[in-house]
Amino acid sequence: MVMKARHKRFMLIAIGLVLLGLAAKLILNAFQSNMVFFYTPTQVEKGEVPKNTGFRIGGLVLKDSLKREDDGLTVHFVITDTAKTVPVIYKGILPDLFKEGKGVVAQGKVGADGLFVASEVLAKHDENYMPPEAAEALKRAKEQGTNSLVMPK
Repeated sequence: MVMKARHKRFMLIAIGLVLLGLAAKLILNAFQSNMVFFYTPTQVEKGEVPKNTGFRIGGLVLKDSLKREDDGLTVHFVITDTAKTVPVIYKGILPDLFKEGKGVVAQGKVGADGLFVASEVLAKHDENYMPPEAAEALKRAKEQGTNSLVMPK
């Protein structure tokens, strides 16, 4: 059976569309698997974060919350959005700009005990910059609750 030219064109177009759809699906799947979402301590406490998946948490490092272990690499600190707090543990070298009372974004997962285990810690790079999501979250938290950044005793 011999195909007419019109049928050959139709077949090539159909194959091209299938390949294009497959390529789009693969690209979107790669983007989705590499996406890391940003959450605030309030959202973490409410349980709005994904389970068993990494995400970023941002806010301010609570004053008087930074504790270093004897190994020199493991640190414990608390991130706050001025309304809620989340304890964080990180093993590694902290950025030079990391300070209590300053903005921070940590990437990692929440353990079953509610402790955020960070795999990466980022400090804001200057006094005027804060990610828009973090600035908005801090603004909302201040409107809803306290604005104290001191560790409760």
